[in-house]
Parts: sequence; C-alpha cells; structure tokens
Amino acid sequence: MPKLLLASETDTLNLNEIMDKGLGYQAKTGATGFGLPPVSVQWLEGAGDGAVFRRRRVLTRDIDIPLEILARDRRHLQELTDRLALALAGRCTLTLLDEDGTRWITEVYRVGGGEYAYGADTTGEREFQTVITFRSPDPYWTSSEAQIRHVGGDEETTGFLTALATMPVAASQAIGEIELDNRGTADAYPIWEIVGPGTNFLAVSPGGERLAWSGTLAANQRLIIDTRKGTVVDQAGANRYAELDEAPRFWTVKPGLSTATAQLEDISTASKITCSWRPRKWMVI
Repeated sequence: MPKLLLASETDTLNLNEIMDKGLGYQAKTGATGFGLPPVSVQWLEGAGDGAVFRRRRVLTRDIDIPLEILARDRRHLQELTDRLALALAGRCTLTLLDEDGTRWITEVYRVGGGEYAYGADTTGEREFQTVITFRSPDPYWTSSEAQIRHVGGDEETTGFLTALATMPVAASQAIGEIELDNRGTADAYPIWEIVGPGTNFLAVSPGGERLAWSGTLAANQRLIIDTRKGTVVDQAGANRYAELDEAPRFWTVKPGLSTATAQLEDISTASKITCSWRPRKWMVI
C-alpha cells in the first residue's frame, strides 16, 4: 500500500506509521477507490435500434481504507482511537505520496465505516482494526506541485516583448505563446495572475477559446483569474468579474503538450503574466 496521510484542519495522521515507527496507524492492503471514478452516462433513445450518446458526468469517488491501530497499551489505544475520531469529524485531505516525492491530494469526508467486532477486530488492549469509507466530492487526484509559466517582470527572465512577441505588434502591446505541459490525465484549471501596468488581457486556448478581460491595472497592481472557481479579483480582493467580456470561457489545460496565446496591452518592463496549474489524475497507484 502506498504511503498515505490523512489531514484534518487541526491534525495530520501518518497512515504508514506502524511500518515507519512500529506503533500508530497503518493503512492495510485491500483499499479500494483509487482507480477510475464512476461516471453517469446519458443516452438519447429513439424509435430505431440502439441509442445516441448525449453526455457523460464524472461522479463522486468513494474510498475504502482498511485501517489498523497498534498501541503501547490500553490507555494509548484509547488516545489513538480518540485522535482518529476527531480527525474524521469533518473535512479531511487524503494524500498519497509517490516514490518521486509528488503528492496527490483529494478532499474527503467520512460517509461510513469505523465499526468493529469486539473480540475479533479489537480486545481493547493494544490493537484495533476497522474499515473507513470516505467520499471525495472531486473525483480527481490533484498534484501538490503547481506547473508555472511566466514571462516578463523580473531580471532573471527575458523582457516582456522579447519573451512574448511572435508577430509584429505595437511597442506597448505583447502577444505571444505559452507552452502548456499537463502531465496529468485529466483537464487542469489554470490560474492567471497579471501584474500591471497593463490593459485588456486576453488568453486564447489551443482550441481557440477566448478568456478576455477589459480593464486597467496600474503599476504593481495585480489581477488573479481562477478558472476553476470562476473568480476575478485584484490584489485587494475586490471583485473585477464584471470587466470580463460577455460569456467568458474559463478554458482548461488538456493533458499533454499544447500552446496557448497570451496578450496584454499598454505594458512596461515591469508588466508580467503568470499562468499556473496543478495536474490532475483519474487514478493513482
């Protein structure tokens, strides 16, 4: 079983602790829910044979983790089970640690399990065994490491115009390409951060979808566009969503290599665009 961490708002449990230290918590073999998530498929049935595919929706993910607790004595066992119960009382984060150091994370809530048979799963002395059932509202696993692409704005990178310009444009305008490398297996949601001065930001996806913002940033002002949350705020947290063009497309980064186009007008050497995203996976092993 890969190394797992279970974190609540106030505590983090190492679910490989028995293997590491000889006492504590241990996720056992037989865990389920780490593969492909369930889907709901809609079909259109007519008078003829068969049906026509309409759409598919990925559903929530259920995860069952067989868990063992090994304590020093009866009192220590009670402390460890109390700690587990407190950690499972609300929202948790389940983290799988890859051998290369990458962490794959999903938010979970306990929806069942935790029962035991006295005399079989525990005698109340040193050992306790149970199965905990979690449900993840987001069926994907998200990498803890963000992929970041940025141009302009600091001395270690080329200037805005030389880094972005790929066609003849005015000196106050930057248009260019950003390479997107999504190493996950599901679409990832980019976060755009624009540092002023600048006006009229535009990001065009590899498929031609346009995300356009028609506003003005003074020097050192920032704009953050979170495509997953669908929010647009400045450095003070003020809502700038109304400055988006009509029917904005919060497009995603597809798995694999692709190229997007970014544009900003009325810039200076201090202007900067940063695009970041966290790869997501359908399944982890």
